[in-house]
Amino acid sequence: MAAPSKHRQAIVDAAVTLFRQKGYSATGLNDIVEASGAPKGSLYHYFPAGKAAIGEAAVREAGCRVCDTVTELAERASSAGELIRAHAGLLAQWMEQSGYRDGAPMATVLLENAPTDAAITAAGLEALTGWRRILAARLTRDGFSAERADRLATLAMAALDGALIQARVAQSGAPIEVAAAEFAALLATAR
Repeated sequence: MAAPSKHRQAIVDAAVTLFRQKGYSATGLNDIVEASGAPKGSLYHYFPAGKAAIGEAAVREAGCRVCDTVTELAERASSAGELIRAHAGLLAQWMEQSGYRDGAPMATVLLENAPTDAAITAAGLEALTGWRRILAARLTRDGFSAERADRLATLAMAALDGALIQARVAQSGAPIEVAAAEFAALLATAR
């Protein structure tokens, strides 16, 4: 039986946070070691391919977190519009709590590495596809065709990611809330 991965998750969690706040390129391995509390040797043990492997793991972890959150919200929401507004509310809250230092969970790593790094690109595609499928499923339940639901889910994701950038610059959750409210209004008239 293999030994449990004692420090791996701490390394990934630290990378998710640091990449989201500082960006991929600006985060060094020593930053990740310090933030994780893991011995430096653990970094090389769990990620022998180096920082790119940590980036891939961080994108996968952030993608899972987004999908878990959106799945939970989708189960409680009475409509896709409500789901998007609830998700936007959480995003605005998290941004405010971080002092507007946080960004989109996967954006910095993907912007800096896709399509050059195939593994990071694949992790990003998997995460974004999962998020889009959850939104599209909720939209389909609301009566949209599968094709239209997929397109609207893509639009919602783009709007929220763009709103996160605007929120960080403006140091206000208003852009996130406006994007969600306008998307919900669009859905109400699109059916």
